[in-house]
Amino acid sequence: MTFKPKNGTLQKQLAASFSLINTSASRPFHQTTCVHISQRLKREKRRMAEEKGVKLLDLWSSPFGQRCRIALAEKEVEYEYKEENLSDKSELLLKSNPIYKKIPVLIHDGKPVCESLIIVQYIDEVWPSKTPILPSDPYARAQARFWADYVDKKVYECGTRLWKLKGEALQEAKEEFILILKTLEAELGDKKYFGGETFGLVDIALVPFTSWFYSYETYAGFSIEQECSKLVSWAKRCKERASVAKTLYEPKKIHEFVGYLRKKYGAE
Repeated sequence: MTFKPKNGTLQKQLAASFSLINTSASRPFHQTTCVHISQRLKREKRRMAEEKGVKLLDLWSSPFGQRCRIALAEKEVEYEYKEENLSDKSELLLKSNPIYKKIPVLIHDGKPVCESLIIVQYIDEVWPSKTPILPSDPYARAQARFWADYVDKKVYECGTRLWKLKGEALQEAKEEFILILKTLEAELGDKKYFGGETFGLVDIALVPFTSWFYSYETYAGFSIEQECSKLVSWAKRCKERASVAKTLYEPKKIHEFVGYLRKKYGAE
């Protein structure tokens, strides 16, 4: 007995299957691979989007991560802190920041936000009910972003050279660093904070580095208080804030960490 499908159903299914096979076979390999990667990324994004709450991928000593912690504390946002081992980065970090693979990363309801100053501004926008981090005036906001960017581009890189270099190169770095601090001090002037009476973006950008001042001074042989006394007074005012006090580590604790870094990079 021969089975004959009704209305040609089987023939249609087989034809459709052969059509799909032929289409896939005719597609170039690299296109097929890109499609599969795109599909996996979409599935991963959907999975992450289903997660609720706030996580911060960070390292205890990172001044960039400390910016985010201070901002979250200012806004009284509850979050889960996840310490990263930068010698063995977690799968979550690599997935959340696939471009730079660096901390900090803020994950809000499964969606990652990278780069510390961007994270701080994101926090300010998402939780606006508490004290604002950025001013409402467009010009003042632009100025705050300019000086926060100045801190980002100047302080860390030059400060790192103070504990890495020796001899003439160290002296050049020291002179440059003092000039950077004097430039910031001139912008601060006689104000309580960089934004006036309000603790804001520039303060958050710079204050974590004050815990590194002791190490900079020790290895480069100078006194920041003698060079920039107003800036040191500003740092003390900032550290009176609960958000800063509970986030920053003691300078000598950071100094121990810098000693480890010097050994790691052969700077001793």
